[in-house]
Amino acid sequence: MKISIITVVWNNKETIKYAINSILNQTYKNIEYIIVDGASTDGTIEIVKSYGDKITKFISERDNGLYDAMNKGIALATGEIIGILNSDDFYIDNFVIEKVIKEFEKNQCDSLYADLVYVKPENLNKTVRYYDSSKCGIKNFKYALYPAHPTFFVKRWVYEKYGIFKTDYKIGADFDIMARFLYTNKINYIYLKEPLIKMRIGGVSTSFSSIWINSLEQLRVCKENNINSNLFMIFWKYPIKLLGMIKK
Repeated sequence: MKISIITVVWNNKETIKYAINSILNQTYKNIEYIIVDGASTDGTIEIVKSYGDKITKFISERDNGLYDAMNKGIALATGEIIGILNSDDFYIDNFVIEKVIKEFEKNQCDSLYADLVYVKPENLNKTVRYYDSSKCGIKNFKYALYPAHPTFFVKRWVYEKYGIFKTDYKIGADFDIMARFLYTNKINYIYLKEPLIKMRIGGVSTSFSSIWINSLEQLRVCKENNINSNLFMIFWKYPIKLLGMIKK
């Protein structure tokens, strides 16, 4: 079973090697690795090219933001399963994809998600928050609590049938696509109770300045997917997230 992994990057020469190496070091080898670069100018392109044909597909061109770039990667993907690994993130060990494939084959599922840990950029072994996706199932979508999107693997046919990322979202398109797939169209899924990804703190979706925009977009997602919610319910997720900082 072939799996396509997509990494979107723009001017991120400092961490792109971690993402690339975490893919190339996987024990599962039937991986189509696609990197979509937004016309970087900081040396990122040179780093990617240094890996040669170990990168299955590489494009570098201007795009209309993160979600547009992700959509380009999806359009290039030929694997039966698609996963997205951000350029700041990396897999927690070399067995992640092997575990994911085994779960898909054993359960004949359409999608899979798992847990995630946030780490300090200066100390990748220091967990500062544990994202427990078991507390973020469909019943909690009304609070904008949803599984960790970087751990979300889904069959390619799902994108083809139910659509790709909506590019008019600044931050919320990952919630939208999970709500559209899991809640509205009820594709089946498996929850793998273990962390698969390490994410550096400080990204777009984790910065304080994004909270208001993110909440408004998450409310829009709820409305468009007929999820009964309001801003008060959505803001309620932040105390829950703070509890996640305690669990290490």
